Amino acid sequence: MRVLGIETSCDETGVALYDSERGLLAHTLFSQVAMHAEFGGVVPELASRDHVRKLVPLIRKVFDMAEVPFGEVDGVVYTAGPGLIGALMVGASVARSLAWTWDVPALGVHHMEGHLLAPMLEDRPPRFPFVALLVSGGHTMLVDVQGVGQYRILGESLDDAAGEAFDKTAKMMGLPYPGGPMLSKLADQGKPGVFEFPRPMVDRPGMDFSFSGLKTAVRLKVAEHAVDETVPEEVMADIACGFQEAVIDTMVIKCRRALKETGHRALVIAGGVSANRRLREKLAAMAEERHCKLFYPRLEFCTDNGAMIAYAGCQRLLAGQRSDLGIEVRARWPLDSLEAVHD
Repeated sequence: MRVLGIETSCDETGVALYDSERGLLAHTLFSQVAMHAEFGGVVPELASRDHVRKLVPLIRKVFDMAEVPFGEVDGVVYTAGPGLIGALMVGASVARSLAWTWDVPALGVHHMEGHLLAPMLEDRPPRFPFVALLVSGGHTMLVDVQGVGQYRILGESLDDAAGEAFDKTAKMMGLPYPGGPMLSKLADQGKPGVFEFPRPMVDRPGMDFSFSGLKTAVRLKVAEHAVDETVPEEVMADIACGFQEAVIDTMVIKCRRALKETGHRALVIAGGVSANRRLREKLAAMAEERHCKLFYPRLEFCTDNGAMIAYAGCQRLLAGQRSDLGIEVRARWPLDSLEAVHD
């Protein structure tokens, strides 16, 4: 089965062609980061308009890249949520129109299921069951994964997601947009241990997260070391390093608990923050200590992309799932409410 996948949940337009027998045929991505940088964050209306401009040309481009005649697919899948409603509507409308024109089925895909299954695009994919740490700008959760659509939420953020905490802290520190990657880059220049920030909720049982309080801790530390309203660059780097270590240590501790509770021998990390080098290092060390295997997608599939949507949608189309002719998108959509796909 050959599937066209479309991702427009936020500020990146992703398109891909996936074949169930040949694998990923081609994918392309356009990021709106430069446009939104002027405003210090994503402007939903501008994001929607740019998806309108970019989506059809990118679809034509991906068919050309794959050397597949335009429209020769067996299905069209698209991100139906969670995400920005206007942005989701653009992708859903185009996908439904193409599916109707080409007389093929269409299916709305859960954005976070796409991230969760992104490591399946690698040469050595994980096998079910496994624990998944989904960590991005909008979500942080630990999931017991028994199969496609067979998800049990073990823990999630009670306030800010990890990526959101990175972005907000970076903005508070005066770093340019996009803040999260800039903070990580600054943290790599700092010295671990100079500033110790709390590891939230690790002193109580459970696997939920809370990162909002770290922002306050950082703000107080910045104010404490400011001289004439300016903090020396090396001090800022050390503060960024301390913040990053606190967030990562918290996630590592909760992942260790999840592996112990489930008894699984494999851990998947996915989502935009999974590209963080320090997070990968610490999770790899923890996995080795527990004699577990660690899996993650290649860097280009950590952020939002069409390939992960094409893969996830293909698995559901193969199982006979279809969306009706109506267009339904959701700003919020619980991951554990999805229909299971059985072999």
